[in-house]
Amino acid sequence: MVSIIILNYNNLKYTYHCVQSILQQTHQSEIEIIVVDNASTIGNIDKLKEDFPEVLLIKNTINRGFAGGCNDGIVHASGEYFLLLNNDVVLLNNAIDIIANFLSSYPDIGIATCRVENMDGSPQHNCQPFPLNWKKWLEMSRLHKLLSQDTRAKILWGPYFKYNQIAYPDWVWGTFFMFRRSLLNAFPNQRLTETFWMYIEDMEWCWIARKYGHKIAFVPEARILHFGGGINHSAEAKQMIQENLRKFKQMYL
Repeated sequence: MVSIIILNYNNLKYTYHCVQSILQQTHQSEIEIIVVDNASTIGNIDKLKEDFPEVLLIKNTINRGFAGGCNDGIVHASGEYFLLLNNDVVLLNNAIDIIANFLSSYPDIGIATCRVENMDGSPQHNCQPFPLNWKKWLEMSRLHKLLSQDTRAKILWGPYFKYNQIAYPDWVWGTFFMFRRSLLNAFPNQRLTETFWMYIEDMEWCWIARKYGHKIAFVPEARILHFGGGINHSAEAKQMIQENLRKFKQMYL
């Protein structure tokens, strides 16, 4: 079984369409859908339960952020696999079936993700490198241009990778983030770390997974549309990202 954990905060419309696409596109895997509402003040979240009675709805009284909200869903999940799924996505194909089958076939893979697309079908850069100083220097010095396209992509990822083949990046976005239950053994109290309330938490989870010998995989056959991928972060969000990135470097690099 795949336990799908979706966080909602003041955007019921996105969550509604996300759930609808899961039910329409997932044909092979046994699934359970867990929606965690992070103390929304807009929209009637109970309407979601009325229209989709199969959904397990958890209503938080405070906003627990992305990491905390995901853990609240994990506590109630019964699947062999967990999928953290942004609410501002819709499945373009049976992405959940494809990734669950991939994980089942390759036990050394700890976390797997799919191709994340814009409205025009172009890929979003959900495969990323760890922020190691030498990688940043390689790019800033432009010496990366001396490398082959394939080697450059496997070092720097992001826009250098073409998102058209199975690959094993340093870390992947939490937009579509599937992992087997046993991966939680690498984390304290078998829960994802909540070091970061929002932003950079997916980087930390991948770092910990890799530390314990798990690979991170990108599988392009599975596809989703991500509406939020092109949104510019607010000044406050950018500051939080930079602060979290500094903290991550201090902790791990």
